[in-house]
Amino acid sequence: MRAIVLMFDSLNRRLLPPYGDTTAHAPNFGRLAEKTATFDRCYAGSMPCMPARREMHTGRYNFLHRSWSPIEPFDDSVPELLRNAGIYTHLVTDHQHYWEDGGATYHTRFSSHEFFRGQEGDLWKGIVEGVDRTRLVDFLYQMKRHDPINRTYLRDERDHPQTRTFDAGLQFIETNAGQDDWMLQLETFDPHEPFFSYAEYHALYPDTGEDFDWPPYDRVTETEERVLQARHRYLALLSMCDRNLGRLLDMMDEKNMWDDTMLIVCTDHGYMLGERGWWGKSVMPWYDETIHTPFFVWDPRARVAGERRSALVQTIDIAPTLLDLFGLRPTPDMQGKPLLETVRNDAPVRTAGLFGNFGGHVCVTDGRYVYMRCCATEDNSPLHEYTLMPTHMRARFSPDELSKAELAQPFSFTKGAPVLRIPGWTIRGPWVFGTLLYDVETDPEQKNPLRDDRIELRMAELLVDLLRASDAPSDQFERLGLPETGPVRDEHLLVERQWAQVVSGQRSVARASDFAQGARVANIPIAKLMADEATRRILIAELPRLADKPLPAPLAAKTLVQAATAWAELDLEKLEALERALTEQV
Repeated sequence: MRAIVLMFDSLNRRLLPPYGDTTAHAPNFGRLAEKTATFDRCYAGSMPCMPARREMHTGRYNFLHRSWSPIEPFDDSVPELLRNAGIYTHLVTDHQHYWEDGGATYHTRFSSHEFFRGQEGDLWKGIVEGVDRTRLVDFLYQMKRHDPINRTYLRDERDHPQTRTFDAGLQFIETNAGQDDWMLQLETFDPHEPFFSYAEYHALYPDTGEDFDWPPYDRVTETEERVLQARHRYLALLSMCDRNLGRLLDMMDEKNMWDDTMLIVCTDHGYMLGERGWWGKSVMPWYDETIHTPFFVWDPRARVAGERRSALVQTIDIAPTLLDLFGLRPTPDMQGKPLLETVRNDAPVRTAGLFGNFGGHVCVTDGRYVYMRCCATEDNSPLHEYTLMPTHMRARFSPDELSKAELAQPFSFTKGAPVLRIPGWTIRGPWVFGTLLYDVETDPEQKNPLRDDRIELRMAELLVDLLRASDAPSDQFERLGLPETGPVRDEHLLVERQWAQVVSGQRSVARASDFAQGARVANIPIAKLMADEATRRILIAELPRLADKPLPAPLAAKTLVQAATAWAELDLEKLEALERALTEQV
């Protein structure tokens, strides 16, 4: 047997033809659905990118104990388990996070690996001219600066990291098509932002010519025209992904691989393109567009093609499914299940699935209802990291962080190893949104949160069962206001108590198009407004927080309309009043 795992990044299920979309030019995804079992209820688990990949390696949730992290010494890594059993494993990727501090132990679990540079402001080519030397430690500045530099080296589609990744993956298949017992993970960063593709793909959709292809992780403040432009650039990149998917399907046809080669096509998570007024992921609750993912499986043992599957499956099921294909049993620490019988006859593997990100909402779904549990108090505490690999995404834990570390008792899955317990933090916690409950069967757009104690109690019980099965730390039960032992009772419910937050969290924000062309609140950065003493006094009178301390550079560069995405008090009425005051001052 052989296995190919084709992984995309930020692939939005709702924009694929097999899931009902009619706008995307993606015929090969339709072709893929004809050759595989298409899953209608697949949910990601630990979010975002590297936590999702850790699930693919280990077959268990990790976001309750850890934020973005490497593979831990106690983790069961499927590529490594297969390698140790004599199965050759190979990784081909352009996902730059593998080569950062928080992802550096993943690729070395494979027998061999190839990496291609240039995605998402990858710190690739060294150009010193024009650099702001005071911001060399500002990774957002570095990424935004490097992206246009990288694009100058990617003017031809043949040079694009996605193309080169597929070229290398197909070369591996061509070279090894006559061999048995191997697994290839062919992984492209696309269609993750920035949505960089080429004129041929732009021409498939309405296009204004503006290179607005890297929206912020934030609420939408742009005009509807700009929102559509970004959406169409995403679709253009999706069409490029579709073309390369077709190349893989062509090779599997050409090499007659369907009789003995599993194909799994998946993604880590989705992406929001203006839905409910949001861009991106992570900064909002894990709405359907971001967590309900596309999933396609061809299993040569079951030979099911062109059929739908409704069983609730998750990313944690990929690892045990791969082990099962090669005759190996899942390890005792794996929470996922092999999917052979699910592919064959839609056999269920779970009644509920868990998902979320470290320090955010902890969520559960039974396939119909989605329950997003908020922290019980505004301080979102207690919250701790449990690790033996103290690195963040792009940095090691600081000595100050490590000075607060304690040695904690082993968890059930750490194989007897104690772990460091270090105070954790999040950029944005879940408090402002409150606890959310949705019926995605009757409300698939999740526009109408429910207030139903009976349903909340049942979903909270499912959530607690999964927390306990995951050996969640006591911190999490306390942070969420849930019982670590004993039954869930009415006093543990939060939706009604947090309803004001729920309503506030659903709010829309002002857009630049709500104001006249040239309006100061929509066009002039806050830093420039604050540099003038008269306008500074006006702003501080309405926004006292501006007088407290210097604004971080990214926020200072925003307009007041853009800042309103984080400052709830800056509603449309207040922005209009500020605009009048600023205009009168001039």
